[in-house]
Amino acid sequence: MAIESIEALRKKIDLTAEEEGWNPDGPDTLPLLISDHIAQMLAIPAVRRQFVPSEKENQDTVGSPDPQEEAKHQGTERLVHRYRNRAAFLTTDRCFAYCRHCFRRRFSGSLTGPADEKAIRDAALYVRNHSGIREVLLTGGDMFTLSDSRIDMLLGIFKEECPDVILRLCTRAPAVFPERFTPSLMEIIKKHSHGAPFYLMTQFNHPAELSEDSARAVAAFVDMGIPAMNQSVLLKGVNDDEATLIELSDKLLMNRIKPYYLFQDDPVKGTAHLRVSIERGLEIERNIRKELSGLGMPQYTADLPDGGGKVQLTYSYFRGRVPGEKERYLFETPDGEERYYPE
Repeated sequence: MAIESIEALRKKIDLTAEEEGWNPDGPDTLPLLISDHIAQMLAIPAVRRQFVPSEKENQDTVGSPDPQEEAKHQGTERLVHRYRNRAAFLTTDRCFAYCRHCFRRRFSGSLTGPADEKAIRDAALYVRNHSGIREVLLTGGDMFTLSDSRIDMLLGIFKEECPDVILRLCTRAPAVFPERFTPSLMEIIKKHSHGAPFYLMTQFNHPAELSEDSARAVAAFVDMGIPAMNQSVLLKGVNDDEATLIELSDKLLMNRIKPYYLFQDDPVKGTAHLRVSIERGLEIERNIRKELSGLGMPQYTADLPDGGGKVQLTYSYFRGRVPGEKERYLFETPDGEERYYPE
């Protein structure tokens, strides 16, 4: 059974003083919820750190509950339209397990519940009436916490109202609740896979999360022709070392999952203890680029505060024009050597 209280968590693991000090009634506090699948992996420090709460969450008073200013960009009750060409639909506030680094803590676990048929249709009509929107992220919460019938309705309405819009199926479920992907659910996905494509957007932050069951869950989509892309979050004490990220990328590729993003953890209230400095992130990005192919290299990216949008963070190898010359550029190679490039 899922763990939903400190009392239940104590029966599973010995809590540290820092974990015991977490106040579930603090302001802007994300609830405790750990799936049975994840509960079996809490002996792995990198997994435990992502799901077991800490008193440090209550001590962080600097961050914002909504650094991306999603509330200011609501097209409808559940649709966030922050970018011209894509929008995010908040299907539900519920997840199978609440990640302590969640950037949408203002909404996740808020008991708002699943979007009803009216909210779904309002959002789909909004998308249809805004021709610049070419992609919709079905997110939340986690859309796969919805019942099969509601997922059927959700996909059916979006396919009916905006058949030419790409739908991203955003989920942590393969990592935290892989048993959700039953044959009956996959038949529903297949039923709606005509027209504009689906993309499966997963989140694996550490190689241990990509278990055999998780790999099988993703394979069910890929075998159906739905590409799988992974969005990791750079987290202190979880994956902030080069070896872990290289292993993760290699394992993702072997399971037909494209490493897509490596996100800088957003400055969300309650998550400061998990945040890696951008200086260290850039160092990691530079080092793993030496070891990974372009296929395996994720984009190290920050979503800027105050709704500033996504920017790629990368070490610059460009050194400018060769002094005194107009027809050559100077570059540094990934190994630190110099090379010249003609105009």
